[in-house]
Amino acid sequence: MIKTSAKIGVLLASALSLAACTTPGEENRADTYTASQVNQRQLAKVVTILAVLPAKVQVSNARNRQTAQIVGGILGAGLGAGLGAGVGGSAGLGALGGVGGAAAGVGAGSLVASQTLVEGVSLTYEQNNQTFNSAQVGRACEFAPGRAVMVESAPGETRIQPNRACPPTR
Repeated sequence: MIKTSAKIGVLLASALSLAACTTPGEENRADTYTASQVNQRQLAKVVTILAVLPAKVQVSNARNRQTAQIVGGILGAGLGAGLGAGVGGSAGLGALGGVGGAAAGVGAGSLVASQTLVEGVSLTYEQNNQTFNSAQVGRACEFAPGRAVMVESAPGETRIQPNRACPPTR
């Protein structure tokens, strides 16, 4: 019995870690657009980046949390039903185990944080002889001091586009 529960725990933990594999924050990058922004004219300006500093940006992790809850519920239901039927030897105990397992699986999935920190940059830039700063989701290697394009998709929203490519990873 202990060996079976240990295997179940490892299986559940593995499934939950695989389920929560989307990349939070990608929708917040300066070079990511919504469908309503595609083929739309947006004001663009050329700015001069003065400094690029690493930063952390807190973003929603709701998608990973929801996926973990769903996968946890499904796995928990299956494992609970199997254990309930196997230990008790009846369909009724199997069903009860399935319901309990589903609830436990959803609860385990809820342990995934609703917010997470992602890699970002703090860009200090000059525009019209004034100095500003803008935090962006992205990697420091995507930005360098010098000229860059800033897109304004909404008043006060600065989306400074990456002005260089990161070296390829091996």
